[in-house]
Amino acid sequence: MSETFDLKTTTVRAINEHLHGLAPDATGVYEILNPNGSHNIAVGVDAPVEINIRGHAGYFTAGMNKQARVTVYGNVGWSVAENMMSGRVHVKGFASQCAGASGHGGLLVIDGDASSRCGISMKGIDIVVGGSIGHMSAFMAQAGRLVVLGDAGKGLGDSLYEAVIYVRGKIHGLGADARVEDLSEEDRTQIGELLEQAGLSARPAEFTRVASARTLYHWNPTSPQVSVL
Repeated sequence: MSETFDLKTTTVRAINEHLHGLAPDATGVYEILNPNGSHNIAVGVDAPVEINIRGHAGYFTAGMNKQARVTVYGNVGWSVAENMMSGRVHVKGFASQCAGASGHGGLLVIDGDASSRCGISMKGIDIVVGGSIGHMSAFMAQAGRLVVLGDAGKGLGDSLYEAVIYVRGKIHGLGADARVEDLSEEDRTQIGELLEQAGLSARPAEFTRVASARTLYHWNPTSPQVSVL
């Protein structure tokens, strides 16, 4: 099945209602034309369908995605793939803040740069960014993997838990409890697999591994990282 929706003649609500009515095992290709920065496109889809958004999209694009493969042929606003559970979301352009926020699973690919707080509070999602990411990315990230082919802004991995970050470019500053660790052979394998899934190319050995030092797992009032007023 193949269907086309044009946001010049229909509404985001109508498109989402149609997609929400799909059976969990439904298949097909859905084309969304003229998004023109509209918010909440293809939110909450729970079917293994392919959705192509032909242009720039706004906030919360493909939020709460489950099973679907969503491709945005343009840029996106805040919180693309927010709270994503499974499936794949691929942004062919750039992403604003909080990309992949609180994502539980699936794969988010951003070909260009992602702004600040990329991967904030990620809970199992994998994120691959072809460009650079902004400050405070992976803040309080609990599980999952973030692969960045470009640079990372200040405060990377602040209050990190069990998520792991791989950065190919320059890291402009680590957040509290984040540290650089040796890159293992298993790390190289995982980076290679994620790059292949994302359709991007780089040598895994060129990446730096950032993970949690685990000193903030338990609150310590005497820690130098804790300020008591």
